[in-house]
Amino acid sequence: MEYTLEVVQIPVSDVDRAKDFYADRCGFKVDLDQQVAPGIRIVQITPPGSRCSIALEEGMPRTPGQKSMEPGSLQGLQVCVTDIEAAHAELRARGLDLSEIMHVGASGWEPGKGETWNSFATFSDPDGNGWIIQEAPAPLSER
Repeated sequence: MEYTLEVVQIPVSDVDRAKDFYADRCGFKVDLDQQVAPGIRIVQITPPGSRCSIALEEGMPRTPGQKSMEPGSLQGLQVCVTDIEAAHAELRARGLDLSEIMHVGASGWEPGKGETWNSFATFSDPDGNGWIIQEAPAPLSER
């Protein structure tokens, strides 16, 4: 039995603003933008090369026992790239406000690239949901 993480819900206050941010600033592909029932809309967006998408929802009822997340409350979403400097430059060129490249050193976070698996940059969406970009040594299919 495989359990694959394929969609993560992102709590946002304005679906159109979030859709524009993820598509235009981050370069994610809009897979679906659909009104599934009166007052219920789902926008599904996928980072380039990812097998996991994000869902931006409007009016979607929660499943029994599921609690709502406040817009901006989701932190630590992580995507991996094989060249963090190229990704950083591409995202900056798209107008994304992201941190400098950093790594974990002896005294905590330090500027610049680190060794394998230890190079990061961060950004937030318009609601404050926090993302981490991490450099991986090879594409997922080769790890």
